[in-house]
Amino acid sequence: MTDSAAASTKIDFIYLSEPDMIRAGVTDMAACVDTMEEMFVLLHHGDYRMGGGSNSSHGTIIFFPEDSPFPDMPKPTPDRRYMAMPAYLGGRFRTAGMKWYGSNIANRELGLPRSILTFILNDVDTGAPLAFMSANLLSAYRTGAVPGVGARHLARKDSKVVGILGPGVMARTSLSAFMAVCPQIDTVKIKGRGRKNVDLFIEWVRSTYPQITNIEAVDTVEAVVRGSDIVTFCNSGATGDPSQYPMIEREWVDPGTFLSMPAVTSVDKGMQGDDVRKVLDYTPLYEAWMEEMPGPVHNLVPLVGIQYMDLIAEGAMHMDQLEDLSAMTAGAAPGRQSDDEIIILSVGGMPVEDVAWGTMVYRNAIKNGIGVKLNLWDEPALR
Repeated sequence: MTDSAAASTKIDFIYLSEPDMIRAGVTDMAACVDTMEEMFVLLHHGDYRMGGGSNSSHGTIIFFPEDSPFPDMPKPTPDRRYMAMPAYLGGRFRTAGMKWYGSNIANRELGLPRSILTFILNDVDTGAPLAFMSANLLSAYRTGAVPGVGARHLARKDSKVVGILGPGVMARTSLSAFMAVCPQIDTVKIKGRGRKNVDLFIEWVRSTYPQITNIEAVDTVEAVVRGSDIVTFCNSGATGDPSQYPMIEREWVDPGTFLSMPAVTSVDKGMQGDDVRKVLDYTPLYEAWMEEMPGPVHNLVPLVGIQYMDLIAEGAMHMDQLEDLSAMTAGAAPGRQSDDEIIILSVGGMPVEDVAWGTMVYRNAIKNGIGVKLNLWDEPALR
């Protein structure tokens, strides 16, 4: 074999640690919001693929049984799972990738994040790896950026007060995204389970956004919602019993409120009425969940959009009562139309988001010489 022929079979890729990812711009929230907006337009036009028969699946999950004959099999403790989330995204991205992670809420006792994530990005023509990335920040920022896209289209531009349930990572990235698109925000209300995490969140807000001059710890979900221009639930919790999920009551919600719900949520009957606009981030994602899981699906997928889909399956609501954020980003449907509209957005999370932001971070890393080059092979031993 000639040297040129041998060179053509060589495959190198880069490894990006978490510090590398930061140097490559993974925490640039304004750019991430813009990237998610571009991704949603591609979704609307169908230039993507995710898993499952519908090509719109959230991913594949390994759960563990309550009773196993194998003593070494992990027990189903809270949030204990493994998950693979593959996707392809077209347009100027034209890449494929997969996020893979394990999750266990007991990790926090070890000083570790609840979920530990990695992401692999692939060339779509050869399937060769382009990059292997630390993905906790990648996932956190793309998750927060989607509510930012929602706020861009659905929140009042003069929004000032944000109410947050759950002072964790998702709360930080969601608030960062809201600040990127609604810069007049000056007040934050926060509710958490324990004072320590609330205090850490307040300290982070003060140091990161000095223009937020009013920060209040509140004790109830009602206090989070009442008087807020933007409301977001960023809490974690056990699934299975929707009566235990944090509830939003219609009487708490002022005219003009935008509610961004990327986490465990239930709504009362009043929030099911026609005076509340109900928006899904991407409708086929929810249709895939309904096809793949036994009903009521809200028991397993604790999102408000799935609660609405369950009501539709029961005949209590109609599909034409739901709207789609991807259509709004593509200009095919209206966003906020008046200052008095109440709008709730269900955020499900999709692997195309990881592909979109991962591709941008990868390209920036290549441009700036960031990361460690690794070799898969010079020549494959088998072909």
